[in-house]
Amino acid sequence: MIKEGVEKILSDLFKKSLTQVGNNYFTPQQVQENWIGNPAATTSEVQETELRLGIQLPEDYKEFLSIANGYPTYNDAVEPSFLEVGQIQYLKTYDHEIVEIWKGTGNNEIGAILEQSIIIAGMNEEQYFLLIPPNNTTTVWRYWKFASWIPGEIEYKNLTDYFLDVISSIDSM
Repeated sequence: MIKEGVEKILSDLFKKSLTQVGNNYFTPQQVQENWIGNPAATTSEVQETELRLGIQLPEDYKEFLSIANGYPTYNDAVEPSFLEVGQIQYLKTYDHEIVEIWKGTGNNEIGAILEQSIIIAGMNEEQYFLLIPPNNTTTVWRYWKFASWIPGEIEYKNLTDYFLDVISSIDSM
């Protein structure tokens, strides 16, 4: 039941991306199929990534991967493109400089959070979507949209809330 709900949300997001924003960002096949997501990730791809990162990814993210193993954005200046699971990595590995900058600003809390975060969207784009694992102070995963031009992070309760927010922003265009 949960998978069907997530699949419907993604289907709505992808259709709105195609119809509201235009077809310039997508391939003819994506337009024809009304689906911009990559083929689903395999269980072994997810397990290999978890082993590589040394962490168990959150269930809602794995659910997303079982439906679409990433997808391109309609506008990388507004929303990040979600990576295939084999491409995700710790932000400190991908962009060590941003972690160090935030640690050096006197805001050690954000720097420490960025240091443990995993980038799942926005590589080579203007903003990131990050998964932040549970730690000593929190027992739940955190979900951040993060960019230098955003005054701080935008935190979401879960991945579904983020996707619903993107749908809402497309609707208001």
